[in-house]
Amino acid sequence: MMRINIICVGKLKEKYLRDASAEYEKRLSASCKLNIVELSEARLPSEPSAGEISKALENEAEAMKPYLESSGCFNIAMCIEGRQMPSEELSGMIEKCSVSGKSTINFIIGSSFGIADRIKKKADLRLSMSQMTFPHQLARVMLLEQIYRAFQISAGSRYHK
Repeated sequence: MMRINIICVGKLKEKYLRDASAEYEKRLSASCKLNIVELSEARLPSEPSAGEISKALENEAEAMKPYLESSGCFNIAMCIEGRQMPSEELSGMIEKCSVSGKSTINFIIGSSFGIADRIKKKADLRLSMSQMTFPHQLARVMLLEQIYRAFQISAGSRYHK
């Protein structure tokens, strides 16, 4: 069974987001082994300097590093400058990873300041959900829904219309 890791910086603060996340985690349990890794978010002042942001991103990258270095992993950095793809293509990509010997897909969600460049450079794919701006906390729920949708597409379910 495919392993999906969502490596994210920060915790979900709002109950409705935690509830939505839990619902998709439950739904996905039939399709994959899902693991959500919540890394600590760096504490920054309300108006951080570029240097403070850079240092925070590097600290977060260091915490991500152990999860990304396995040879059986396909790493996807979720970032605004990434490639957008329809749900059907995401489904095909997950299937392709599965048959090509990749046992784990890591989806990496950074902090509200993004992901360190060194993590993006190591990623097998940079993926963007949209050109629109969404609350950072909503990204995890949106990603879980799209992963669930991808598995439903592969299964030929009516969920995806």
